[in-house]
Amino acid sequence: MTVAIQAHDFSREQCVAGLRAALNILDKWGASSEQACRVLRISRSTYTRARQRDSQWSVGLDADQLQRISMVLNIHAALRLVFDNPENVYGFPSMENRNEFFNGRAPLDIMAQGDMISLYETFRRIDALRGGQW
Repeated sequence: MTVAIQAHDFSREQCVAGLRAALNILDKWGASSEQACRVLRISRSTYTRARQRDSQWSVGLDADQLQRISMVLNIHAALRLVFDNPENVYGFPSMENRNEFFNGRAPLDIMAQGDMISLYETFRRIDALRGGQW
């Protein structure tokens, strides 16, 4: 069963918490600021404000942005199940992959194309590593 994410289901503070969690993961994956902005479909100014840790700042995100945050968090969770060491948990997204789908590209490069299909398909391939079903 798939549950659709509705932007109105989350407070601005919850949006900030999710955004910051996703940005921390992307940072540990070695994503550039430009890649992070494309993966999450956020502006450079939103990226900069989220990184500043201003406790008074809040942001409203749309359903697409929340879904992207969810995908990043789910990819991270799958990687934590597949790998025991932090070097692989955080390094895998930046490593070239010879799997047919990645075709020598790093998963992060695929995700950073910016479209939801690339992000979702990357999640599917990584989730399959843990034995998840497509």
